[in-house]
Amino acid sequence: MSTQEQKGTNWVAVVTMMFIYGMISFVTNLAAPMGNVWKYQPGIDGSNMWGMMGNMMNFAAYLFMGIPAGRMLAKKGYKFTAMAGIATGFVGVAIQFLSGKVGLNADGTFAMAGGLPAAFFVYLLGAFVCGFAVCMLNMVVNPMLNLLGGGGNRGNQLNMIGTTFNSLAGTATPMLVGILIGEVTKATKVADVNMVLYIALAVFATAFVILSFIPVPNPEQGDTAEDIPVLAPLKFRHCLLGVIGIFMYVGIEIGIPATMNLWLADANGPFKGTEFAAKAGAIGGVVAGTYWFLMLVGRTIGAFIGGKISSRALMTFTTFTAIVLIIVGTQTTAISTKMPVFTGKGFEMTTVPLTALLFALCGLMTSIMWPSTFNLATEKLGKYTAAASGLFMVMVVGGGVLPLVQNYIADKAGFMISYVVPAVALAYLFVYSAFLSKPPADIEERVK
Repeated sequence: MSTQEQKGTNWVAVVTMMFIYGMISFVTNLAAPMGNVWKYQPGIDGSNMWGMMGNMMNFAAYLFMGIPAGRMLAKKGYKFTAMAGIATGFVGVAIQFLSGKVGLNADGTFAMAGGLPAAFFVYLLGAFVCGFAVCMLNMVVNPMLNLLGGGGNRGNQLNMIGTTFNSLAGTATPMLVGILIGEVTKATKVADVNMVLYIALAVFATAFVILSFIPVPNPEQGDTAEDIPVLAPLKFRHCLLGVIGIFMYVGIEIGIPATMNLWLADANGPFKGTEFAAKAGAIGGVVAGTYWFLMLVGRTIGAFIGGKISSRALMTFTTFTAIVLIIVGTQTTAISTKMPVFTGKGFEMTTVPLTALLFALCGLMTSIMWPSTFNLATEKLGKYTAAASGLFMVMVVGGGVLPLVQNYIADKAGFMISYVVPAVALAYLFVYSAFLSKPPADIEERVK
C-alpha cells in the first residue's frame, strides 16, 4: 500500500471515528428526552423517576461492561472492539424503536404488565443494550484517534476535534427531540421520536460498513508480563477518592440538564397556563441543549488554558462556582429572563425562568471536570494508570444512579429540592480537589 493510500485510508477512519464520537453523545443524551415521552404514558402517569429509568439503564451497563470492554480491547484489538460496539448500538436503538411498535392492544393503547406498559420494559432493554455499546466505543475511540493521528500533538488534536463532535451531538439531541415533540402530554406517542431513531440506525449501519473495509492497526503494547490487579490502584487514597469523584461527576453532568428538561417540559411546570405551554417540550429541549453547547464552549476554553492552570485549581474554581449557580438557581424560579429558543421556523427570544439560564451555565463548569478529575486521580500512578482507567469507566454508572435519585426526590418534594443531589456531589468534588487530591509523598517508591 502506498503512502498516499495509507493516508487516505487513515483519513476515512478518522472521519468514521468522529461520527462514532458524536453517536456516543447522541445515544446517551437520547435517554432523557425519550423518558420525557415515556413518563406520560398510561401506568407511568408523570413519574419523573420512571421517566429517568432509561437513562439509568444506559449507564448501568457501564457497571457490567467497563472492565470486560477493556479486556476485549486488549485481546481483540481496536477494530474488533469498535465494530462490536457499533453493532451493539444498532441493536440497542432497534430495540428502542420496537418499543413503540410492540405490546399494543387492538385499539393502539399499550398493554400493561405489572402496572406499567409492557413496551416500556422493551425500551429499558434497548437503553441497557445501548449502554453496552457506548461503553465499548468509549474505550476505543480516544486511543484509536490518537493512533490514527500518529500520537503526539496530532493525536491530541484529533481527540480535541472528537470531543467537539461529542458536544455538538449532545447539544443537538435534546433540541431535535424537543422540536419533534413540542408539547409533551398524555396524547404524545413514543412513535413521535421515530425519526431520531431512524437517523441513529442509519449512522450506526453506515459506520459499521465503512469501518469493516478500513485496516486499523493496533499499537505496540510492549512487554506487559506483570498483571496489575483491577483494584490495585485503590490502595492510593487520591485514586480511590478520585474514582468516587468520577461517579459523582457523571451524575452531576447528566442530572443537571436532564432534570431541567423534565421540569421545563412538565405539564404542570413553569409554562403551565402561559402562551408557551404548547412549546414547553421544545423549550425544555433547547435549554438542555444550551447546557451541552456551553460544555463545548468550556472544553474549547479548557484546551487553551489547561496547560497554564493546574487541574486542581480548575476543579476547585469550577465546582465552587457550580454550587453557587445551583443554590441561586433554586431560589429564582419566579424571576424571568430571556433565552434564544428554536420555534420551528427560527430562533426567537423566549421568556424562561432565570433558574433555567443559571442551570444551563453549569455546563461551562462541568466541561473540564472529567479530564481534571482523571488527572488528579492518576497523578504519579505509573503502571497502575491503565487499571485506574478501567475503574473510571465502571464508575460512569453514576450518570444513571444520581439522576434517578434526583428525580425520585423531584417526585416526592419538587424539582428544586431535587437539586440537592448535584449540589452535594459538587461539594464532594470541591473538597476532593482542594484538600484530598494530592498523591502520598512516598508514591514513587510504592509504584515501583
